[in-house]
Amino acid sequence: MGASLDTMLDRAAAQCARRGAQLTELRRQVLRLVLEAEQPVGAYALLDRLKALRGGAAPPTVYRALDFLLEQGLIHKVERLNAFLGCVEAGQEGHAHAHDEAGHHDHPHQFLICRTCGTTAEISDPAITAALASASAGAGFTLHRATVEAEGVCADCAGSA
Repeated sequence: MGASLDTMLDRAAAQCARRGAQLTELRRQVLRLVLEAEQPVGAYALLDRLKALRGGAAPPTVYRALDFLLEQGLIHKVERLNAFLGCVEAGQEGHAHAHDEAGHHDHPHQFLICRTCGTTAEISDPAITAALASASAGAGFTLHRATVEAEGVCADCAGSA
């Protein structure tokens, strides 16, 4: 990660505050756990990790925090894996990914998921988004948002086969 985890969490809190939302201590802990995970992490794995920090954590606690983080554009949900991936990256200027006022990502994102090891990479290719919008318009459909999840084999797994 380009910035320290604490710096990224501080940026996330500031982003929430600009929108009148609060990154509470619990939400911050859940976001930290998502960001610390090297791959997308499921809600129950997060719950297990959160219980080490907060003994009384229960599934609704984690799901409410995840819903908030999704609404604020601080994480992505990888539907194929039913898991979550952080989206508080530091750019060269030190800014987080851009989001609109409602917290929606204004950067295109697609996920490449290795069917062998589960490694997931986020890419951001505007051409894919443009192609989807064009195809949708051709079908008389107005596209508002799209997440593409592509399954294949990562370079490491392909090299060891």
